[in-house]
Amino acid sequence: MQDVTDLAFMRVMQQFGGPDYYVTEYFRVHRDYKVEKKILRSITENNTGRPVYAQLIGQDIPALTRVARELMEHSVAGIDLNLGCPAPVVCRKDAGGGLLRKPEKTEHIIASLRDAIPGKFTVKTRVGYESHTEFLKLLEMFSRHAIDILTIHGRTVKERYQTPVHTDCIRHAVETMPCPVIANGNVVDVETGIGLLKKTKAHGLMIGRGAIRSPWIFSQIRSAVSNQPVMRVTRSDLLAYITLLYQEIAAHTSDFDETKHVHRMKKYLVYIAQGLDDDFEHQIRRVTTAEAFHHTCSEFLDNNEPVPTRPPERSKLFCGFNALRK
Repeated sequence: MQDVTDLAFMRVMQQFGGPDYYVTEYFRVHRDYKVEKKILRSITENNTGRPVYAQLIGQDIPALTRVARELMEHSVAGIDLNLGCPAPVVCRKDAGGGLLRKPEKTEHIIASLRDAIPGKFTVKTRVGYESHTEFLKLLEMFSRHAIDILTIHGRTVKERYQTPVHTDCIRHAVETMPCPVIANGNVVDVETGIGLLKKTKAHGLMIGRGAIRSPWIFSQIRSAVSNQPVMRVTRSDLLAYITLLYQEIAAHTSDFDETKHVHRMKKYLVYIAQGLDDDFEHQIRRVTTAEAFHHTCSEFLDNNEPVPTRPPERSKLFCGFNALRK
């Protein structure tokens, strides 16, 4: 998640249990690209105790292999190729999900990176660009190369985040790929996480936007899988998370500016506020100072009322919890 999963965010996630491994923001590779120090810090200064994969996005093969080799000089768990980002600005450059329109070029990239990477090489993909009917040919391509893990976001690039997940595509990959398959898409709570695992039989889950909203999701799913009690989150728990996130991100900002920081925090709150109440979401979008930000959060969250486990069905950011495709 670009501009989200930086070093500060990883450190916050780990304080709530954290995932089994992290993936960096993507290194946006091009011919003259130099590794961004800000993203590199999430590898070189990472003290979460969990493995970190360096994520690449781009379509220039010599540059991708050069950057992969450079990153492997650091303590990365492996290199991950992004074939799933649906952002128009990325796809227009034939990168991310845009590469799925060019399977021959995509295969050349995968083959070149596999040759250049002696350690773990992973790929994240969508089930197609225009249609999920493209997925079988994509799987054939992935199977021809010894990738170590395939993560599948169960929507097409065109579907972005607005449709239910094609669980049948992920299940087919689990049954046919020679490597472990990780399922991704619409995991926002224990029920959606366990449901996706059961429908796909995937080896694990990759969680993105759901973790912004609830950093407890990793430990909650672990508890559910092991038949242990699942923590019930209260609004005061949520307030503590927001406060920690505010402080940790501020501490890792070299040119701290209060107004800019408040606006950055509002990007997280857009996800966190989903399912609470409309007044909180309305007011937090309009704060401009740290004082107003903290006051608004305290006003709505400083109590022990349980937090809804998932966003509402009408949410514009999360979609189709009750409509996982078969």
